[in-house]
Amino acid sequence: MRTNLKFNCKFVQTILNNMYFRALQPHILNVISQFPVLSITGPRQSGKTTLCKMLFPDYDYYNLETDQDFELISQNTHDFLRMERRGLIIDEAHNLPGLFSEVQVAVDEDDSRRIVLSGSSNFLMMQSISQSLAGRAAIVRLLPLSLDELGEDAKTNTDTLIYRGFYPAIWGKGRDVNEVYNTYFTTYIQRDVQQIVNVKDLRQFRRFVQLCATRVGQEFVASSIADELAISIHTVNSWLSVLEASYITFMLAPYSHNIGKRIVKTPKLYFYDTGIVCYLLGLKSPEDVHNSFMRGALFENMVVANMMKNRYNTGMSNVDLYFYRDKSQKEVDVVEELAYPNVQIFEIKSATGIKSDFFRNMDYFRKIYGDAVVSSQLIYDGDHEMDMPNNGFINFRHVK
Repeated sequence: MRTNLKFNCKFVQTILNNMYFRALQPHILNVISQFPVLSITGPRQSGKTTLCKMLFPDYDYYNLETDQDFELISQNTHDFLRMERRGLIIDEAHNLPGLFSEVQVAVDEDDSRRIVLSGSSNFLMMQSISQSLAGRAAIVRLLPLSLDELGEDAKTNTDTLIYRGFYPAIWGKGRDVNEVYNTYFTTYIQRDVQQIVNVKDLRQFRRFVQLCATRVGQEFVASSIADELAISIHTVNSWLSVLEASYITFMLAPYSHNIGKRIVKTPKLYFYDTGIVCYLLGLKSPEDVHNSFMRGALFENMVVANMMKNRYNTGMSNVDLYFYRDKSQKEVDVVEELAYPNVQIFEIKSATGIKSDFFRNMDYFRKIYGDAVVSSQLIYDGDHEMDMPNNGFINFRHVK
């Protein structure tokens, strides 16, 4: 089986000097040696194109958002795929739905071919892959930068990290934060939203996303937003699915040993990037973040999103993160499911010091689940760390 994984060292070094090493790289190189098709999804501007070009410098690159490339490939997709023998990167592949069935035929004829399909619409990409490329395509997700990927920049002041968010263009290219998110959100509404669902009132949709931003780290009650915007619960759930499909938001389900109970209970809402949340909330500086009544929720969002990134970066596809809350309102921020029935639990606090009551809810959880709890850790913004199985504490920058 032919797989061209040769690095262009000069090109790679140029990227690393100006950008950031992506933790997903080893996993990508592993799976493309096993599958003829690699699908890379993730939000716009997360670095998918840069990563593809860096890892596969000898592959021919095409972008289906350009008229020239779209015309070239769509005119005779069958012949195009057979003429290209060096390896292909096709960006924004979801713009040509018929491409996926043609790729299926091409790799079935010759599974030594290597085709990388990249796109920013998870919904459309996954729909096409499940229909045409099941069993032939490895699927990976590239999210905005993790704290590990930021390297030395992760030592930046906490409020600045929250405010700037984690998109590569802000850190690697020094672009203005407000301009990046303003352009990003405008582009997102104009392109991605309308591709997935026909939103008749874009201003109303923007208000919906802003209301979601005020609810980070909270249980998502669709009826509350529906009442506030005077729209149906069905519309709220439909618009929420758009945010999830476009890698804007994600949910944590409530934890229970009874899997059926997880499904019927209310999940908590988070954004993949805190910079977008700050933009939607109208926060204009790190000082605004520091003084915001939502600082604790923003800090929690940053930590939980980083835990999700770390999982995707190692190729984990099964979501194993939950939260716990019972009828008495006892809550643990994150429950990580290990080999059944074992879990480890985390409490997240934006404080720089430690108080004994920070561990109260984890102690409560341990009384309920007993020996199933193999570890309980406080994640906070302080410098002191203690590595202990029960009630240890760690700075948020060091969480894996």
